[in-house]
Amino acid sequence: MAVRIVTDSASSLSEADSQRLSITTVPLHVVVEGHDATEEQLREPAFYTRLATMADLPKTSQPSPDEFSEIFRRFAEEGDDVLVIAISAAMSGTVDSARVAADVVRAEYPGARIEVLDSRSNSLEEGFAVLSAAEAALAGASFDECVQAAEETMRRTRFLFAPHSLEYLRRGGRISGAAGLLGVMLRIAPILTAANGATGVAGMARSTRSAWVKMATLMRKDVERYGLRWATVQYIADREEAVRFASQAVASLVGGDVPIVPIPPVVGLHVGPAVGVVYETERPMR
Repeated sequence: MAVRIVTDSASSLSEADSQRLSITTVPLHVVVEGHDATEEQLREPAFYTRLATMADLPKTSQPSPDEFSEIFRRFAEEGDDVLVIAISAAMSGTVDSARVAADVVRAEYPGARIEVLDSRSNSLEEGFAVLSAAEAALAGASFDECVQAAEETMRRTRFLFAPHSLEYLRRGGRISGAAGLLGVMLRIAPILTAANGATGVAGMARSTRSAWVKMATLMRKDVERYGLRWATVQYIADREEAVRFASQAVASLVGGDVPIVPIPPVVGLHVGPAVGVVYETERPMR
């Protein structure tokens, strides 16, 4: 019997890590102007330029319960346990879909152990929890130990990111219309984070460059208090900006080169061009 780790495509995991750790990823869906969009199309910087002028924003949707149940049945037939770590329930219905599917499959296979863990975040903050659980599973840890590994990682991680504008969040209803419009008019560069499972404000700046400084300052305070395991810079649309942010603001805190990973399109569509950093500390921050 093995512990199988399942996640969704909002987690930013690389194909290499997924294969190395036998992680199963269920895709979230994006529909642009009535058509399913490919990952390649959604990652093009030009797409975000076009996105700003679209009358109707692309639609994102969670995987269906059937998509999860197909995977759960396969693992249940093999006698394996299943731990799902999914994008925050406050950001997507993915957790609900997985839980519905788990109920269905547990009824068909009464001995099956299937649990769904809300990561309370997205992108690599979600992904770090997935990786911790998968590393534990690979090492032969019990189901409860895999859950514990994920939950402990969630208490040690933070995701800070600075979108170029609040316009995408305002149009997508992720922040109030009044607050978003005021932010756009004042050209505020907010520093956002995942707080209590939802998008929250960690700070404010008046330019992209000052937002970089603010994120580095916030990260430095955490590192000084809690230590640092590792960090990764993430971005939407412009990788060159991420390279500059990594070298100018984050590398000195890490003490060397910083990995750079794109934010998944299913998250990026609601944020627009942005750059940020995800990091895990040595001791719990919450």
